[in-house]
Amino acid sequence: MFYIANEEDIKGGRVTDIYFKRTEAILKAKKIDVKVKAEVFLKGFPQGYSWGVLAGVEETLKLLSSINGVTVRCMPEGTIFREFEPVMVIEGKYLDFGVYETPILGFLCHSSGIATKAARCKLAAGKKSVFSFGARRVHPAITPMVERCAFIGGADGVSTIIGAETIGEEPVGTIPHSLILIMGDTVEATKAFDEVIEPIVKRISLIDTFNDEKFEAIRVSEALGERLFGVRLDTPASRRGDFKKILEEVRWELDIRGFKNVKIIVSGGLDEDDILELNYLVDGYGIGTSISGARVMDFALDIVEIEGRKIAKRGKMSGAKKVIRCEKCFNDKVVLENDDASTFKCENCGERYEEVFIEAMRDGKLLYDFPQSSKIRERVLSQLEFLRL
Repeated sequence: MFYIANEEDIKGGRVTDIYFKRTEAILKAKKIDVKVKAEVFLKGFPQGYSWGVLAGVEETLKLLSSINGVTVRCMPEGTIFREFEPVMVIEGKYLDFGVYETPILGFLCHSSGIATKAARCKLAAGKKSVFSFGARRVHPAITPMVERCAFIGGADGVSTIIGAETIGEEPVGTIPHSLILIMGDTVEATKAFDEVIEPIVKRISLIDTFNDEKFEAIRVSEALGERLFGVRLDTPASRRGDFKKILEEVRWELDIRGFKNVKIIVSGGLDEDDILELNYLVDGYGIGTSISGARVMDFALDIVEIEGRKIAKRGKMSGAKKVIRCEKCFNDKVVLENDDASTFKCENCGERYEEVFIEAMRDGKLLYDFPQSSKIRERVLSQLEFLRL
């Protein structure tokens, strides 16, 4: 057996922290069954970030949708959020949903961390392609979540079969070192790929297995001609030296020989900073651990109202709130949940604010029509136009 929790474990409250089960037992014993409003929000970002991409909303709503009496207002999946902004408000009897705090935060924290890192990589790359190659760095049980969040965050494609199925796209990939090692030569392996694999798959040759990348790039380009889409450099750090210089040499040698159409793809321990440095040379990036192993977003879920009374713990402002946004300059404002967004004017540009929150669930009934992954991705990319790294 594998060490994984299934859906029944999550819905049955078995993945919760024990103190929630003990709290449940105490409240039931004391016959205390109060209605509360609880907020999910972020106090601060990791690594100096100033914004994040909200993900994990769909799974959270699916978890809560079986509970009568629970209402959820939140930002839609794929919304940009900032620190000290609530992203979700859950309303209902605490005994009905309190035991799910652990999985709710798990869904939102992990998913948003991956989506945010993917968005940062895509923002750095601009019009260049970013592919998620990091499935091998995480437990395989969560591969669909990782690949989906990478895609909705902005990645142009994912590498695993199940990940691609999850987002309704075709998987992307090149050639592994193992094929070249077994066949004994880069050109022979690339030619075999060209002979066997269906033509719709782009021919991208991996050129760092045996010999100098520059000369391998020339060899495969001459062997495949116009059928070669690109070359990939996955040069290990121990042999990399000045990676930018290697890429400059490869680009120069290909160009002067008439292979300007051959794209350069790079992979191997890359992050957004590497993308910024190499982007003038590179046409696409395979990003692994940086995305799949991204820092989680440390969301908290705190009670802010009990039976209509505004109350919160120290360090947290009482009362259920929401975020309104100026769509012209992308400025945000946190207000009480019943405030009318249209009565506020943006402090930056003078335009009126618009609602960001939606009512996603009312009394346990889902109201949110879950968008396709591609639509969420489009939403994220449209918001990245307002942001900087």
